[in-house]
Amino acid sequence: MTITAALVLFAVLWFLGLLVALPIRIRTQDEDGDVVPGTPSSAPTNPMIGKKMLWVTIVATILWAIIGSIIIWGGITPQDIDFWGRM
Repeated sequence: MTITAALVLFAVLWFLGLLVALPIRIRTQDEDGDVVPGTPSSAPTNPMIGKKMLWVTIVATILWAIIGSIIIWGGITPQDIDFWGRM
């Protein structure tokens, strides 16, 4: 696996994890009863973005290490996942 492939794999895992983590445990301004003028009532009050980015980075690093080691080790090749015999 090249350095570029490793960075792309990490970026894909990180952004996918962030998109999954962002809506978790969100409280809207309407739920808290404190709507700031000029904002929609569905806006989050405290999105905890820093905390979520930290956890996403930790999980993405672990998944990246596992997937990267499987790719480097060669345990799973494209021929192993070729279900229709086209390779």
